[in-house]
Amino acid sequence: MKSRLFGLGTVLVVLAAVGATSVPASSAPSPGLAGTLPLGPAGLPETRTTQQLQPGVTLTRIVRGADAPALGWTVEVSIPAGAGSPDPDAPPSALNDRASADKLVADLRAAEFDARAEQVTTARTADFAGGTLGWRVRVGRFDSQSAATAERATLRTAGYTGAAVYRGWDGEPGSRGPWKIDVLTIDPHRFHGALKASYGPDLENREKTSELVAAAGANAGINAGFFVLDPKAGAPGDPAGVGVYDGRLLSEPVSGRPALVVHDSGSRTGVTRLTWQAKVTGRAASLPLDGINRVPGLIRNCGGTADDKPTALPLHDVTCTDDDELVAFTPEFGKRTPSGGGVEAVIDRHGLVVEARSPRGGPLPKGGSSVQATGRDVARLSALVKVGQPLRVQSALKDEQGGTVSPSAGTSVLNGGPELVRDGREHVTVAADGMVQPGNPSFYYGWVHKRNPRTLAGTDAAGRTVLVTADGRSTGALGLSIPESAAVAEALGLRDAINLDGGGSTTMVVDGQVINVPSDATGERPVGDALLILPDRS
Repeated sequence: MKSRLFGLGTVLVVLAAVGATSVPASSAPSPGLAGTLPLGPAGLPETRTTQQLQPGVTLTRIVRGADAPALGWTVEVSIPAGAGSPDPDAPPSALNDRASADKLVADLRAAEFDARAEQVTTARTADFAGGTLGWRVRVGRFDSQSAATAERATLRTAGYTGAAVYRGWDGEPGSRGPWKIDVLTIDPHRFHGALKASYGPDLENREKTSELVAAAGANAGINAGFFVLDPKAGAPGDPAGVGVYDGRLLSEPVSGRPALVVHDSGSRTGVTRLTWQAKVTGRAASLPLDGINRVPGLIRNCGGTADDKPTALPLHDVTCTDDDELVAFTPEFGKRTPSGGGVEAVIDRHGLVVEARSPRGGPLPKGGSSVQATGRDVARLSALVKVGQPLRVQSALKDEQGGTVSPSAGTSVLNGGPELVRDGREHVTVAADGMVQPGNPSFYYGWVHKRNPRTLAGTDAAGRTVLVTADGRSTGALGLSIPESAAVAEALGLRDAINLDGGGSTTMVVDGQVINVPSDATGERPVGDALLILPDRS
């Protein structure tokens, strides 16, 4: 793999604390990639290897802090809710109030475990004050993962739960790395291929990024938006937010969250916040739609309508519910629409109702569609439809100013969040995008504050599209916190940037090979969609 990726024609750039060594302009990476990354102490070594993949497309691999010493392992013990907790019946969590943490430490020490309580303080962002998130409890300091895992087993025998963690994942600014980051840069002035999103054969199933790259004959690709993973949250593979593919809206937005907009040409890439309005119109009347191409009643990442529970606002990694929904389906969803109680109006390719089936669920006619109703909306849809009569679904995306967005063929829109950079400055919107969860600081701690694998995307001042993956969850690659992701995006010269799906989903494929190291124990994770760089086919 190394010979194919870093073979003849690559340029190795070694960056010291004082700045970059000089590189001939003809072979240097794009100007936005010229400065060292703001990760760890200023004196860390940093190497960059750059390769042209096709006209207008370069790959830069950045390794920072390669000489970093091991930081050691510990066991993080879940803290039961104590008497001082807002919810004494809450399940054990990674963070809690100090009284609950101190009580657990006392209990662990009485059982002869080397326990300590640690305060967790997080950085301010554009819309979150930061400060103390809570307290965590840890046991021991170990030189190896195996030693920490053995201590975790002893703790479990004693009735405690927890996880072996590497201290380099904590997000402390003094960490010395290493960090391993891959950057794809698409220059629209020299790019003659196509930049497209793909969800595979259908929306409701997952495919690996490498499989999507291979199926499309792409030269490179990265994983893209958030998606449903657990069948209890909907159809696995279904985008958990907006999805526009070749100009077709196939998944509605999580209301107000940011999205990445790209075009086949690689130009005019941008980040925008989207809402939507949709309705189904029948015999002289219309009804508002709740969703498109998702299981009725399940709204992953929330951000739907006012009657959704527990909220109509974005709430990341939470599945909101609504018993009364109207959801439209297109042929792209899958072989069959979701089954269950309610009614489904089946529409042929000419827009005429050919069947009103109950219970709902089944195949669609070729080129056809449907609208499903549940709960109180069953009677409303039934009153609207009649076999042989037209039934029309209309939807419109709205931008931040309330203007209608009409994607043309060749446009892809992918969901993400939070926003990382706006107008060239860090602009991390964790509260607006649902990563700040009231009463659950442990979510913020694990998802935002701690280092994880990340996938980022955006555009620089020269109009180039920049796609980034950062490996993590290993001792050889620490990953990035969300604030670190924003700092890296800004350092790479991005004017606007967004966080895409990360963690075990983070994958970059080049020339048919996965060039990063996905963090799942099983290897590359099947995902909902991917962003692909296709070769010049003119």
